[in-house]
Amino acid sequence: MEAAAARALVRPARRQVLILALLLLMAASMARRASSDGVRYDYRAYTECKPHPEPALYNGGVLRWASKITDFRTEDEGNYSPAFVLYNMSSATAYSFSCWVKIDGPESAHVKAKILTLENAASQCIGTAIVRNDCWSFLKGGFILNSPSQTSVLYFQTATPNASTISIRSASLQPFSPDEWNQHREDRIQLIRKRFVNVHVSDGNGSRVVGANVAVHQITPDFPFGSAISKSIIGNKPYQEWFNARFNAAVFENELKWYATEPSPGEEDYAAADQLLQFVQSNDVMARGHNIFWEDPKYTPAWVKNLTGSQLKAAVAGRIESLLSRYKGDFVHWDVSNEMLHFDFYENRLGGNATADFFSTAKRADPLATLFLNDFNVVEACDDLSSSADSYVSRLRQLADAGVTFEGIGLEGHFGKPNIPYVRAVLDKLGTLRLPIWLTEIDISAAFDQRTQADYLEEVLREGFAHPSVDGIMLWTAMGANASCYQMCLTDANFTNLPAGDVVDRLLGEWQTKEVLGATNDRGSFNFSAFLGEYRLSVTYLNRTADATFSLARSDDTKHINIRLPAGPGPASAA
Repeated sequence: MEAAAARALVRPARRQVLILALLLLMAASMARRASSDGVRYDYRAYTECKPHPEPALYNGGVLRWASKITDFRTEDEGNYSPAFVLYNMSSATAYSFSCWVKIDGPESAHVKAKILTLENAASQCIGTAIVRNDCWSFLKGGFILNSPSQTSVLYFQTATPNASTISIRSASLQPFSPDEWNQHREDRIQLIRKRFVNVHVSDGNGSRVVGANVAVHQITPDFPFGSAISKSIIGNKPYQEWFNARFNAAVFENELKWYATEPSPGEEDYAAADQLLQFVQSNDVMARGHNIFWEDPKYTPAWVKNLTGSQLKAAVAGRIESLLSRYKGDFVHWDVSNEMLHFDFYENRLGGNATADFFSTAKRADPLATLFLNDFNVVEACDDLSSSADSYVSRLRQLADAGVTFEGIGLEGHFGKPNIPYVRAVLDKLGTLRLPIWLTEIDISAAFDQRTQADYLEEVLREGFAHPSVDGIMLWTAMGANASCYQMCLTDANFTNLPAGDVVDRLLGEWQTKEVLGATNDRGSFNFSAFLGEYRLSVTYLNRTADATFSLARSDDTKHINIRLPAGPGPASAA
């Protein structure tokens, strides 16, 4: 009897074990599906500090099943709390991370999220935020591991040792396969860089025409994609032809910088800049103005570094007046204060309002130009807290409080090995400001071989072009007189493409709608999707033709074009 009773007690226990095992299998299956069931990337981000955290993106992603440690510490400096233990992480997967953070300690501090792989004890910064003690801040980042990891720890670190206790809410880690990540890019490109068009063809009586031949050719693309150039292009016909065949935007590498235009006080020399401007204007190429002031003292004219007080004020006022009066209306952008997140030459000598005064004076001198800040390591490096996304936003808000109306965000993009999920996260966060974002100086370090440079370049360019907040891309690939470049060249001395140049050509080919051919359907319509830009349209039916031009600007609506063919040979109308 006792044995029977024991067996009766065991049976429910076995059922519980089986049920628990089944639940674990279901959870594991759900975890696997989380990265392969077509989850769409969530572009949401926040720059305001909130009294309460928002819900977790992706409902927490794989962190729903991660083990949590309440007080994780390593031997390097800083406090860490809490942490998540992750298993079987793939090196082929892009991971998007986000959470809400609050500290208990000083009024504010920089907090880093980091991933530590236990196999090689290597840690990687994956996201940062400026965090306060009276509200919740949003941290967004991401990573791709260099190698697979059986056990990893995702933890948090304050920039100041022993500064605070970190609280985390609504944490999320969402994996994406390479195919998913690339598909997100393609979907976004279709949404923001292309538009659906419907051509309606009718005859002189207004009746639809079936079987009319339609030919569409792109005249110019809408998206600005260009490169730096230098005075070596002046008079160099092969270089000019190579450049003009590809780019619709340019920036002068050094020729507008103060040390180039006024190497000695009062001795101005704009000859090279004038020639470069004449070249781009004669080829309908838009140009960015780079730069009015460079905050790095290393690139400040030697004679300016010796000025103080009223002499320095007079010199900077003369610089703005000379430069912008000469080129008023010629440049679509001006980088007013270059690299001011890292350096403060002028504010250190002229006071905290110096940059605000530069912007105000520049706007009065050239009101049609869009004025930019421009800095490095914003998208390139997570560990550089001087130029984190939150540091950039904080600086913009400080200047806004001083009366500056900001118009553009410049991100240089001098990359080593790019962390693409982190790049997207930073663009998400800066995009909340609803300002034009330009990738202004893209290149890949010369520490890599040419093939690797090309591979990394392609990833950066695809990510930038697909992001809804990016309005233009400039490469920092000006070729010098000795066929050298700052870090990366697109061609050799004979203008034969290097691997990076091949990448550029291939992407330019992908991102244009050079020709669309077809015929109207049984409703007299021809439908297609095309990249934004200017187009030429030709419709033929029997011996009748109609020609028109049209523009495709960004819109969620389908572009409708009505073509009416004449009753006989002759001109047609378009609407």
